[in-house]
Amino acid sequence: MGRLLAIDYGRKRTGIAVSDPLQIIATGLTCVATNELIPFLKNYTAKEEVEQFVLGMPLNWDESPTDATPWVEKTAAELKKHFPEIPLAFEDERNTSKMAVESMLRSGMKKKKRRKKEEVDVVSATLILQQYMQK
Repeated sequence: MGRLLAIDYGRKRTGIAVSDPLQIIATGLTCVATNELIPFLKNYTAKEEVEQFVLGMPLNWDESPTDATPWVEKTAAELKKHFPEIPLAFEDERNTSKMAVESMLRSGMKKKKRRKKEEVDVVSATLILQQYMQK
């Protein structure tokens, strides 16, 4: 059984989270510059077995696409092109950034660290993966 890998796409930075090999626990992995996403994933998948990608899908509350949706769809096409053997699923990412900040507050994370956008992106990817795994 391979890992699940969640991606919280952003135009500048992308948060990444992974499951353990038994797909029980979601853990934040890293945040990478978006233009380095595919090379990072190639390197990661060469070392670790990834069973599936889970890509956060930005939607409005009425289920309509947001201005970020086309960027995520383009990223999905890139993932399918570079990793045709790894299935891709989408997970609703509405509210994950807000939930990430709240989670960071509850965990006692220092204000300076909470201000780092990279931290929020990684926690958001973890929340996306947790939501997906609960289904």
